[in-house]
Amino acid sequence: MFTGIIEATGEIVAVDDERGGRRLRVAAPFADELQHGQSVAVSGACLTVEAFDDESFELFLSEETVERTYLGSIGVGDPVNLERALPADGRFDGHFVQGHVDGVAEVTGVERIDEDWVFAFSLPEELTRYVVEKGSIAVDGISLTVADLREEAFTVAIIPATYELTNLSERSVGDPVHLEVDVVAKYVERLTAGY
Repeated sequence: MFTGIIEATGEIVAVDDERGGRRLRVAAPFADELQHGQSVAVSGACLTVEAFDDESFELFLSEETVERTYLGSIGVGDPVNLERALPADGRFDGHFVQGHVDGVAEVTGVERIDEDWVFAFSLPEELTRYVVEKGSIAVDGISLTVADLREEAFTVAIIPATYELTNLSERSVGDPVHLEVDVVAKYVERLTAGY
């Protein structure tokens, strides 16, 4: 499990398309602290460390991950948000983030207001029932609060620290982002549906 509090912005340093998936190497400031088999959320997608050295780590994307995310089109030099899984005794500052990408959306607006930023994103129709105004949503793995909700779009307010510490500073209109809705909403839906 993750919290949506991004530890660092990494950079894709190698991409290798293979039969059955795709292999990525990611430069990260904490690479030398990783272990084989450890989970790392890469722009919101929970992936498994297969190899690492002092400067970077390697992971494999299955065909399903490539199909459900935009990581199939990511390239060398692209920035990614990184968060290691929450330790049992760690602080919980964001919200429950599983690292399961529910959909890919698009940046539809970026506006600077004084020191802050307002980002607008499209919202896939199949996810609208799980999103509420002032509720939590993970965008590229970042725990954010929905500021304004429309039929097929939503906005979030971004403080300077979040803008500077994540890949949002590199995002512009038309760019893809991963969305993960609040898992609690999915459980409530299932319970109230009588399954």
